[in-house]
Amino acid sequence: MKNTILGLSFLFTLLSFGQVSVNKAHDAIIEEFLTNGAEKHNYIFEMTEWQNCLDEGLKKDSTVAQLWQQKAMPYFKCRKYEVGMTFLDKAVLYDKQEWLPYRGFMKCIFSKNYKEAIADFEECIKLYGNGYRMDHSYRFYIGLCYLQLNEYEKAEKIIGDYVDDIYTNRQQLEHPTAYFYQGIAKYELKKWDEAIAVFDKALKIYPEFSDVKYYKAICWLKQGKSRVEVVALIDSAKEDAAKGFTINEDNTVYETYPYQVKFRK
Repeated sequence: MKNTILGLSFLFTLLSFGQVSVNKAHDAIIEEFLTNGAEKHNYIFEMTEWQNCLDEGLKKDSTVAQLWQQKAMPYFKCRKYEVGMTFLDKAVLYDKQEWLPYRGFMKCIFSKNYKEAIADFEECIKLYGNGYRMDHSYRFYIGLCYLQLNEYEKAEKIIGDYVDDIYTNRQQLEHPTAYFYQGIAKYELKKWDEAIAVFDKALKIYPEFSDVKYYKAICWLKQGKSRVEVVALIDSAKEDAAKGFTINEDNTVYETYPYQVKFRK
């Protein structure tokens, strides 16, 4: 028994040492071909040079997941989703824990493959728990996907649980984007009073939130508020939007988020 325990201990030590060696080798390749290679180029007008650097790194070791992800990233940003996804799938293959949630996010916000995004995030939760990516939980993005699939009751429950979790259990700062989508789920379910109450919470944090003002104005219209009040709120939303006050997420630079309003000039 003692010899078995010693043998297992030695095996785990070897495996741990082997993993450290692999990580160091990968880090060296990333530094050479990404940090000191591709990142010397601007992929907007030097896409070929960017991709060539990463390809050279992958010739050394095709299992470096981050290089595959970096090959995918600029294609998503220029809306070549199918091209980017082939590379991102490789990143997930070689490092699922790191890149599966990222792929779910890209499917939800960028390529709009909502059922596939749900599948990715549900697998993440099953394997690793309900973690966070891009400032929100996996369950939050599942809620957004259900909004986009017109499954509003599911979205209301999931996003409501998310709001309760971050504000009650995690005691984090209130997030206007979370309130916005909670309000949107109630808006789609024609719960006008409840939607307005949630939208007001978002506006308390972010008074210039143009998208919230727009949907609150529609709720007012449905409730029979005067046309003057409704138009005034929509005009206020347009003014705020013109100043750049919209959904406050980093990737709105590249993509329109669900229910984000594009006001005509």
